[in-house]
Amino acid sequence: MTSPRKPRGPYRKGIERREQILDTALEVFARHGERGSSLQEIADQVGLTQAGVLHYFGSREELLLAVLSRRDRLDTEMTGEARTPGDAVLQTVRHNMEQPGLVKLFIALSSAATERGNHAHDFFTDRYRNLTDLITQGFREGQQDGRVRPDEPAEHMARLLLAVMDGLQLQWMLDPSLDMADVIETFNRMCLATAGDNTEDSGEPEASR
Repeated sequence: MTSPRKPRGPYRKGIERREQILDTALEVFARHGERGSSLQEIADQVGLTQAGVLHYFGSREELLLAVLSRRDRLDTEMTGEARTPGDAVLQTVRHNMEQPGLVKLFIALSSAATERGNHAHDFFTDRYRNLTDLITQGFREGQQDGRVRPDEPAEHMARLLLAVMDGLQLQWMLDPSLDMADVIETFNRMCLATAGDNTEDSGEPEASR
């Protein structure tokens, strides 16, 4: 069996250039958010014109979504060893508190995406569907091995965890003194199994099967 060939020549250089722009944009938006950041700042740092930056993404809107997608991927890599979905979200929230600009960007784009005609609508619809499936599976595994309470549907807990995280980010933007990690820890404790929980069956309520 032969290994797949790596991109060569201009195509490979194009991929590397796009990755460089994304890394730079992530840093810029982490500091300033959407409104405080400019394409010119990103372009200057990578040695391109604004048009040159957008050449790799098509539009400023697509660049913003690519930044969020990159952030999600990095968060997934960072939390890969987390024991529960709640632990993964806790790590993500702590990391987000160091990047207020990206939180602002996420809130702005996700709010606008509720309109079906918005360019980000499909991105966020798919994002929440995939995250819900992933977190639901994590809660189900926790129910099966006795770590997560078995008396509530795993999918409901997954959706609640996402809702808590998103709602806390908005509140944190309004009041930076809020410790989001503390609140997530409270939610996680509410999801823990207790000594009297019965986990002999499938580990999940009938309603969620």
